[in-house]
Amino acid sequence: MRYENPILRGFHPDPSICRVEKDYYLVTSSFEYFPGLPVYHSTDLVNWRQIGNCIERDHLLPYETAAAGQGMWAPTIRYHDGMFFVTATFQGYGNFIVHSENPAAGWSEPVSVNMSGIDPSLLFDGGKAYYCTNQRGEDDREAISLAEIDPMTGDVLSPARVIWHGMSEDRPQYLEAPHVYSIGGWYYLLAAEGGTRFNHMITAARSRSVWGPYTSCDRLILTNRYAKNTGIAGSGHGDLVEDQQGNWWLVHLATRPDEAWYSLLGRETFLLPVTWENEWPVIGDGASHLVCEGPLWARQKPIEAWRADFSLRQPQWLFLRKPRWENYDFQGNQLLLTPSADHLSDPLGRPTFLALPQMDMDCTVEAEISFDPMYDGSEAGLTIYIADYGYYTFCKRRENGSSTLAVDRSGGTFQPICVPAKDGAVHLRISAAKKGYCLSYAFNNEAFRTLTLVPPLTADDAGKGFTGTLMGLYAQCRNSGEEKAKVISFSQILTANR
Repeated sequence: MRYENPILRGFHPDPSICRVEKDYYLVTSSFEYFPGLPVYHSTDLVNWRQIGNCIERDHLLPYETAAAGQGMWAPTIRYHDGMFFVTATFQGYGNFIVHSENPAAGWSEPVSVNMSGIDPSLLFDGGKAYYCTNQRGEDDREAISLAEIDPMTGDVLSPARVIWHGMSEDRPQYLEAPHVYSIGGWYYLLAAEGGTRFNHMITAARSRSVWGPYTSCDRLILTNRYAKNTGIAGSGHGDLVEDQQGNWWLVHLATRPDEAWYSLLGRETFLLPVTWENEWPVIGDGASHLVCEGPLWARQKPIEAWRADFSLRQPQWLFLRKPRWENYDFQGNQLLLTPSADHLSDPLGRPTFLALPQMDMDCTVEAEISFDPMYDGSEAGLTIYIADYGYYTFCKRRENGSSTLAVDRSGGTFQPICVPAKDGAVHLRISAAKKGYCLSYAFNNEAFRTLTLVPPLTADDAGKGFTGTLMGLYAQCRNSGEEKAKVISFSQILTANR
């Protein structure tokens, strides 16, 4: 059956997947955004719904220290004996594990794992649990290491042992994202090499013993470094799953680059069918594709519009670092935002900000906001945000005693674009396309007017590019006060649906 990639659009990097009978669960990285590690559920592998987040209490990890591109990295999800386990790395804290009997009903507090390296993974086999990271050995070569572990306490029960140095052995480069599987009498090790940009790839090795020695596969499992005509770049960091019909699949990250081979959407989640040849996993022509055929049992549905429900804090909302909850008042039919003296430009700021990943090149975000700023420097509206040094704002702002609708950009020589604003509510709309964003507005019941067109954010705005563009709400001021911005509605719609 035909389906389209990516299966999770926009900022959804480092996917990991597991199956429990006919249900599939998938987690991705979240970096400096809270809550941490979104959890998705599916019954067919191509239609997914977010059911929660693994870290939903902001005091559990040091979010206030998470600069752009730091925070929560590379989770793995596994199921064993009635319990779900997720392990990940939080920069500055280390590796940890959380567990849950029901991923939609909350997770335990994290237990720390005293094993270095990033991109941790779990294997349950033969009544034991094993922990795997890219911890280096004594010779300091890049490596994959394994240890026995108690997943409930995080206690490491054996010395960590190096089990593989990657496909190149003597000169491994960016060896990461290890996953160990017990399949058909073999222990398979999948890993990523080559860095998370254009040279990204998935490599593999196998052994009859979980401790090795591991023999490398004589070919790459997946890469798009040689297949630039696919419209995909950076394929790598994958995880295998067997469906209930005995077919195998791989979820992996990749990007959909523009003409300059940059993707403002960030790294997304893709799905590929897997076959087996000579007891090695094989993926078609070894590259990822936007349109695929696979042994699916349900059709891929169009992506529905997302509309905010202000009666609760929905799990899709992303906040920057450790939110100041007193600045957010969900009131059912509206959301009240208190402008923060922390600005979007503050490297470790905790601004009033909540947003969603931009889901595609062609999508529209729209909000109705009522805000009559009282003090110069107060503003509230929409933002197109990728980092504290790369974003646009589209807002109602007070400056020199007057209220304006303003478009501004972080850094550089961008000159703010302003028009006089009326009192009361305004509809703000951002229509995204490959060549940029159209920013328009409407007061009362008037027709929308285009204020300006702005170009996309760039690779320089994205830094290392670990995350992707978010679109959402913000409110900030020069000094904290009692002003409130009333958000009456917010929605994101995919305008070029599959």
